Amino acid sequence: MTDVTITPELVAEHGLTEEEYGRVLALQGREPTITELGIYSVMWSEHCSYKSSKKWLKTLPTEAPWVICGPGENAGVVDIGDGQAAIFKMESHNHPSFIEPYQGAATGVGGIMRDVFTMGARPIANMNALRFGHPDHAKTRHLVAGVVAGIGGYGNCMGVPTVGGECDFHPSYNGNILVNAMTVGLASTDAIFYSAAAGVGNPVVYVGSKTGRDGIHGATMASAEFDDDSEEKRPTVQVGDPFTEKLLLEACLELMATDAIVAIQDMGAAGLTSSSVEMAGKGGVGIELNLNEVPARETHMTAYELMLSESQERMLMVLKPGSQGQAKAIFDKWELDFAVIGRLTDTGHIVLKKDGDRVADIPLDGLNDAAPEYDRPWTETAARAPLDPAGVAEPDDYADALMRLMACPDVASKRWIWEQYDHLIRGHTLQRPGSDAAVVRIPDSRKGLAITTDCTPRYCYADPRTGGAQAVAESWRNITATGAKPLAMTDCMNFGNPERPQIMGQFAGCIMGMGDAGRALDYPIVSGNVSLYNETNGEAVLPTPAIGGVGLLDDVDAMATVAFKQAGDAVIVVGAGRGHLGSSLYLREITGSEDGPPPAVDLEAERRNGDFVRQLIRGGKVTACHDLSDGGLAVGLAEMCLAGGMGAEVSLPASDLPRHAALFGEDQARYVLSVVAGSADEVIDAAASAGVPANVIGKTTGDGHLTVGECFTISVADMRRAHEQWLPDYMAAP
Repeated sequence: MTDVTITPELVAEHGLTEEEYGRVLALQGREPTITELGIYSVMWSEHCSYKSSKKWLKTLPTEAPWVICGPGENAGVVDIGDGQAAIFKMESHNHPSFIEPYQGAATGVGGIMRDVFTMGARPIANMNALRFGHPDHAKTRHLVAGVVAGIGGYGNCMGVPTVGGECDFHPSYNGNILVNAMTVGLASTDAIFYSAAAGVGNPVVYVGSKTGRDGIHGATMASAEFDDDSEEKRPTVQVGDPFTEKLLLEACLELMATDAIVAIQDMGAAGLTSSSVEMAGKGGVGIELNLNEVPARETHMTAYELMLSESQERMLMVLKPGSQGQAKAIFDKWELDFAVIGRLTDTGHIVLKKDGDRVADIPLDGLNDAAPEYDRPWTETAARAPLDPAGVAEPDDYADALMRLMACPDVASKRWIWEQYDHLIRGHTLQRPGSDAAVVRIPDSRKGLAITTDCTPRYCYADPRTGGAQAVAESWRNITATGAKPLAMTDCMNFGNPERPQIMGQFAGCIMGMGDAGRALDYPIVSGNVSLYNETNGEAVLPTPAIGGVGLLDDVDAMATVAFKQAGDAVIVVGAGRGHLGSSLYLREITGSEDGPPPAVDLEAERRNGDFVRQLIRGGKVTACHDLSDGGLAVGLAEMCLAGGMGAEVSLPASDLPRHAALFGEDQARYVLSVVAGSADEVIDAAASAGVPANVIGKTTGDGHLTVGECFTISVADMRRAHEQWLPDYMAAP
């Protein structure tokens, strides 16, 4: 491929526009070689360059006193005290997982773990956020089975617990599922590793697995929408080996305990290209690679293939002079490849040699700073007319309505999924999947990390700005409901084709809402990923800005859980109920409509109510806590009964709201608490002093039933059967 003729058709196949190719010609001063064309193609792809999203991402809040490193590195870093840092990030593997669900999901997990341990952290927890098409769609069951198996297979083999996540279904994902993976790791604040290369003459070292032909043009594929021929892209899906990655993790951490590493970067999207270009570019140096030295598992691989391969379990390092022997001994011990493949230079270029020929010479500024950046046209999503709850039909049978919600695909128990994950390995998981947030103990301490993933795409579709703010606020609430202080977020922005103003408007709106909420809640975004072109034949997914949140518990003994604990506790609702049914789950599942705006997000109320609840939990006043979201008060109470195997007897707070609006409305900034009966008055008085709406609505019982006034009485056992059986029955169907 060294003497390939560069034609307009070949340029288009590489995803470059005519204008972008003109920029390549100007930067090179000549026609590029095929290897150079491939490098520009992947580095300027949407997946690597963020060319449509950079303008908006720059507006997000990214700083706080506890933030050590924000966006721009492999993962975000926050200080958690005692000389320790939490390092975390979320990434997408959407397109590969649709084409090859097992390997697509597995390598997504492997890639996000590498992002975290390349910074010196040992991964302690994995999360995921999954979106599948309608359950009746022909591919959905196959995709669920493959993705879940891939996530579990890779994470379990790595010995990292998968402690939680979310899984929803909607027809918009029929042709393009979303698989977002998140990893959280722990490191010492004085031993964090970065990717900026330094030291002209320093050796560039390749470690890990050999390079094959899998994954070539994976980044470019992830920057294009699907069509009916998407199955033909199967060769661009990488193949993972978690056992090799486990060896790579241990070898890297062992080398990091020495003083040998100057910079380190995993080979993720765009493989050796992105790792070498980004390291040298960040460091303001040049880099020269001899591709004959790259360990290859296939013969006669071209420079183009070696640079663009996305084979897994590989790292690139810059080492200090004289440290190669020490480093090689460590990687030999772990039976991994180790090869010096180049050196840093002062040229500001990436220069590639193969078989004695110079096959590429590209100015790094051209690949990084001069990459295209677009201010794409966008149109604001039209505001929906308010929906009067009195105009929404009441259910004929309130008990049946709740049972239908508890058994619907979005609310139904995902036990079938998380039982395939090892969520207890390493012995530090204190709250398991199914909670508001997972909680993992920090080893050898009383502290814990609360971790969650959240997004309500139907809200983002109805009103992107409100939906973006709500996704952040719900993440913050979920962490707060454990008693933890929310520290920071990572995100995974999943949207359709940004060249369509409607889609770009969804992206812009969500970013503005996320920024509003992050600033109001002192909850910065420190890392993330953008995944665009998530659509098939012009049908885009719902806008899905998945939010991963991390918070800190100073004392895990003060942690709150969702489960009601004992009969006779007072049940308290915190926050104002306005009976909002627009874009609600009740509206969709019971009336068959997705009309109306999403619930308003009052960020001052979120902050005030959440800080009050967290203070109660830390003061030992709370026996159970759950934030309210999908399905409103009725679903929240049912989930607390199911978690604790307890009953409850409550009455709706006095109001003029229709009963179905009070029960199923999805108003924000609300929690349900249980407190010992003798503390109820004290809690209500404290809420009044803090300006927080709070009402005692009833008590927990030991009779095994959930009773809500005159609306219904439901057996908790019957509810459990409906809640638990939908997914196993669905997956077992022929």
